[in-house]
Amino acid sequence: MNRTDTERALAPSSPLRHCVVIAGVGLCGLLLPDQWPLLARIAVMALFVLSLDLVVGIAGLATLGHVAFFGMGAYAAGIVALRWTADPLLGLAAGAAAGAATAAVSGLLVLRYQGFTFLMLTVAVAQILHSLANKLRGWTGGDDGLSGFAIDPVLGIAPFDLEGKVAYLYALAVLVGSYYVVRHIVDSPFGLSVRGIHQCRPRMPALGTPVGRQLWKIYVVAGLFAGMAGAVSAQISGIVGLDSFGFSLSAEALVMLILGGAGRLYGALIGAAIFMVLHHTASSINPYHWLFVIGGLLMVIVLVPRESLASWLRAVPRPWANGARAGKREAA
Repeated sequence: MNRTDTERALAPSSPLRHCVVIAGVGLCGLLLPDQWPLLARIAVMALFVLSLDLVVGIAGLATLGHVAFFGMGAYAAGIVALRWTADPLLGLAAGAAAGAATAAVSGLLVLRYQGFTFLMLTVAVAQILHSLANKLRGWTGGDDGLSGFAIDPVLGIAPFDLEGKVAYLYALAVLVGSYYVVRHIVDSPFGLSVRGIHQCRPRMPALGTPVGRQLWKIYVVAGLFAGMAGAVSAQISGIVGLDSFGFSLSAEALVMLILGGAGRLYGALIGAAIFMVLHHTASSINPYHWLFVIGGLLMVIVLVPRESLASWLRAVPRPWANGARAGKREAA
């Protein structure tokens, strides 16, 4: 990688691009006014893919077991709603804590390894949790999962309605707030050190960067936001099942990330929106062969070299950057 590529990779993200993408996600409600459940699901998956981007795109760790944190967050929110309180914010906090705790404990083991070994260990963690969820019927409901729990109104004023509008606005609010926090984490000195590990891991210890500790921290942060995504999913659907630990969910999230562009953050939102809308449309037209459409889309993505839909946002003008360059030229 040359100097220009490295500087681009480590440069702070463009605020205008992020604002454009967030505004686009919010405007989806105007474009699809009768599809509130779909829009809520898009927001949930966008948050999950955003957390995955921290591990894959920012830290450079290939994983197929990220669903472990999503599932733990979903079950934590469901159990809290059934046994203690149906307050959505407390359930959200429980899901975030469960995801972060799972990442903290599993990260101590899996982050000791790299490459294919790391990838397979993440899959193993997800499968172990899937098996535990199936066995602990008293807490998880086993094959039947958790159901029959109702969530209290958001902030005590906005009850979840049947058409799903409140669920969408709730999921969107969590997504936007999480996106803002994640963006600041990535642009912080800690985030830049993690990007540096991704770009050139062998050199970072010479700069005084504790590689293992930094990767563990970003892994825990990613687990926290994945747990939040699982919690929101459980709250807006009212159901938690073993598919919350399913391998297919991890695979779909990775496809969404590749579609939108890994390492850009806003690519998670773009990829999730396009994939979910395409999934919904194709399955509505032909519920038996919609996977052919998804497979064809994947082939197109793979065959386009080093580009993605998120790269189109490079064309967004950056007046502040032009002003900064002009100031540098005048100073010179």
